[in-house]
Amino acid sequence: MFHSIPPGILERMRDLETRDKTDRADGTPHMRRLRQIPPEAGKFLALLLANAPQGQIIEVGTSAGYSTLWLALAAQAASRRVTTFEILPEKAELARETFRLAGVEQTVDLIAADARTHIEKFEEIAFCFLDAEKEIYGKIYDMVVPRLTQGGLLVADNAISHCEALHPMLERALGDVRLDALIVPIGKGELVCRKIRPAERLHAIQTN
Repeated sequence: MFHSIPPGILERMRDLETRDKTDRADGTPHMRRLRQIPPEAGKFLALLLANAPQGQIIEVGTSAGYSTLWLALAAQAASRRVTTFEILPEKAELARETFRLAGVEQTVDLIAADARTHIEKFEEIAFCFLDAEKEIYGKIYDMVVPRLTQGGLLVADNAISHCEALHPMLERALGDVRLDALIVPIGKGELVCRKIRPAERLHAIQTN
């Protein structure tokens, strides 16, 4: 997968990596920055998605579409689709440009709206990547976890860099008996939650 990234995707990734680096150095206002994950976190997401069960793939917080390209890379290999949500119009427009230039328009569905008004339409989520404003993490968590398929994954960015702001949600996830969860020190920290199968949950309850 990583040894055969299509040229269009690779070129757009490199461009966005450069723009993100410039944003962080030139004083670009916070809300206008791309604020995207680093390449190693993108590869981590792609590996996780490549091994996710069948079901729907969603992303909450598209920005310019950098993380979406990593998800699209894994999705394309399995003939799957990614639905990504971006609430800021200017970022959504930039993401559309990304998907067009990278040639992934047939793999990615961009919804320029608040994910909280749409997630209830998804019934079998196999993979969700959450990288949005921190105040909505708890709500997204509450909406996504019941909709995860058995073995499905919820991955939330900034689990280390914003651990104080996300503390209530992180504590809830790490203690949630419906999940196996841990924080992985990649990029800015990724909370990885896996929906436990019923037999595993029963065993865990009996053990405890």
